[in-house]
Amino acid sequence: MRQLVRIERICLAGHLVSMAFGLAGLLWVMPHPEVLSLIPAGQTLFRWSMAGGGVVYILLGAAAVSIYAYRTLGLSRWLMFMLPAILISLSSELLGTSTGFPFGDYSYLSGLGYKIAGLVPFTIPLSWFYLGFSSYLLAKSGLQALAARRSGSLGWLGQVGAVLLGALLLTSWDFVLDPAMSQTALPFWYWHQPGAFFGMPYQNFVGWMGTGTVFMTVAALLWRKQAPALRAAQLNLPLAVYLGNFAFAAVMSIGAGFWIPLLLGLLLGVTPAVLCWQWAQSPHASVSLAVADTQPQPLEDGIERIAA
Repeated sequence: MRQLVRIERICLAGHLVSMAFGLAGLLWVMPHPEVLSLIPAGQTLFRWSMAGGGVVYILLGAAAVSIYAYRTLGLSRWLMFMLPAILISLSSELLGTSTGFPFGDYSYLSGLGYKIAGLVPFTIPLSWFYLGFSSYLLAKSGLQALAARRSGSLGWLGQVGAVLLGALLLTSWDFVLDPAMSQTALPFWYWHQPGAFFGMPYQNFVGWMGTGTVFMTVAALLWRKQAPALRAAQLNLPLAVYLGNFAFAAVMSIGAGFWIPLLLGLLLGVTPAVLCWQWAQSPHASVSLAVADTQPQPLEDGIERIAA
């Protein structure tokens, strides 16, 4: 188990560092290519970053969250979330790039890896998984902690609230990411018919909210007999993943001058995510982690330090 913790830490650190490296390339090197001459092998590093950096950071993020989910929740509940998240989000993306529903009329460009059916990079459903998992776990645990303070269970209404809040956290990240990433000097996707929200159609965010709600609902139903409720210390990695990815998107938006999407993301995404993490610090928050096929383990101090 300690070996898994070390691998998890390496993947999380690599995920965060690779995003920072990508930001430097997009916002500093591309506008000022002369700086490459000051760095040994600068041209080679830049070409590698632009060709595969997006793939690497998504793979590392998915790996870190997968190891965390396996250790903390167990094999079955990890798969109960990951498989629906990947399959449902991939179906939505394939439908979207083929018909324009549910996100709008868009296409992916290069830079995110092999395209499934020539339409959707294989890394896209992985990003839905690891951001969706982090969002839902924060929402679920935070609301569970609030319910525990009142000496009650979450109940069906609370379960619905956790799904909707998790989907909102996920969509709020896209408020910040999508306008910037589709309009950079090196865009990763483009809109055939730009919309009114900084180039995005409002339909895109309805599609994000709907897709997230569907796969989180499936996970909630599969988890219903042994729903996890984690304390704040056990939510450090999901919070670090969420905030790290939000920061990446925020810097891109600031560079593009998109302040309104950033403010919306802070209000509807970062604020409730941090509040959920804080609510889970309640001494009354129960920890229900028993699983049938593997014994979950608490997070090590090291992962708490790196994800804090």
